[in-house]
Amino acid sequence: MEALLLGIYAFFVWLFFIKLKWLPWNTTTQVTVVIIPIVALTALVLTLNVVAPSSADVRVIKYVVQVVPQVRGRVLEVPVEPNRLVRKGELLFRIDPTQYQNELDAAKGRLAADEAKFAQAGAGLVDASAGARQLQEQLKASTGQVRALQPKLELARMRVRQNRELVATGAGDRFALEQAESTLAELQGQFATAAANEAQVSQKLSGQVNGEQASVAAARAQLATAKAQVDISRADLGNAQWNLDQTAVFAPADGYAINVQLRPGSYVVAVPLVPAMSFVEETYQVIALYAQNELRLVEPGNLAEFTLGTYPGRVIAAKVDSIVWAQGQGQVPQSGTLPQTGAYPQVPGRFPVKLLVDEKDSALFLAAGADGQGAIYTEHGAAIHIVRMVILRVGAIANYLVLKLH
Repeated sequence: MEALLLGIYAFFVWLFFIKLKWLPWNTTTQVTVVIIPIVALTALVLTLNVVAPSSADVRVIKYVVQVVPQVRGRVLEVPVEPNRLVRKGELLFRIDPTQYQNELDAAKGRLAADEAKFAQAGAGLVDASAGARQLQEQLKASTGQVRALQPKLELARMRVRQNRELVATGAGDRFALEQAESTLAELQGQFATAAANEAQVSQKLSGQVNGEQASVAAARAQLATAKAQVDISRADLGNAQWNLDQTAVFAPADGYAINVQLRPGSYVVAVPLVPAMSFVEETYQVIALYAQNELRLVEPGNLAEFTLGTYPGRVIAAKVDSIVWAQGQGQVPQSGTLPQTGAYPQVPGRFPVKLLVDEKDSALFLAAGADGQGAIYTEHGAAIHIVRMVILRVGAIANYLVLKLH
């Protein structure tokens, strides 16, 4: 930039002072001619660095995804072609699914068996609950029978006593006494049977677990165990299905598979240190690096332009997305060593500025790693922006002509 302006200035000095001799060429004019470009260029450069900073380090950055399979196995096919645009969801490569299909079939069989056990345990709980209710009814019936026999038994005993007294005095009938004794014995037998039934049912109902009959509690526990096993089998089935699905690896986004060395027959493993291939996404970021004093007036939304070596002579329009106010020199890593405060080599105090390409140039393909030059136009000093714009375009044209000459 400075050389171009000095060349123009020197041309006019030669024209006015030497060729046309409109002004005298003496010591005063010579000193003035030398001082003017020094002061003017200094003021211009300082002003441009603030209101229209330029960067000679503009880079196109793209995300690179290391494609690592989730399962291991032998590769059956690799349909993707290197350095060809691949759409999101297209197949990159496929792993032999035989092992994982077998595991899926086995998991389905275990799940079916566990579901059958769960259904059987459910039926057992229903039967146990019904049995508990039946015992309750039997207890009620036995208790009622005992209560009904008690007054009959008392009456039979009283009649036996009465008949014995009558027979002892000679006023009673011995046959009536024997009949009363027979009735008493029969009622005593019935009462003993009813009491035994009541005691047996009560004994069965006496076993309680958490306020619930033992048989019902046992059936409920068996049902819970069967349900837990069904849940485990379903989880195993889901894992087996997921493993089978992972045998087909698809493109994570629109992009390019670079340097594809994976071939059918290769063996891949689910280890991040050994990726199967590298995938470069089509989405890109344009980053321009600026010195910190050049970003005083730069704000998100400012207009910007940049050129790339891949498109000689073309100026790409953009705008400032954001300024990354952070760099590695501002980070102190965790360490047991005390920080050094001595003299260090001066590090580049540059900060990255993210640029968004304008819509009219958004369809332009920008290669990962492409570099060039760029400028940002702040809202201050709009008139002087024209100088930076002209310089950027002249530089782009000059690069184009140099490439053509070569």
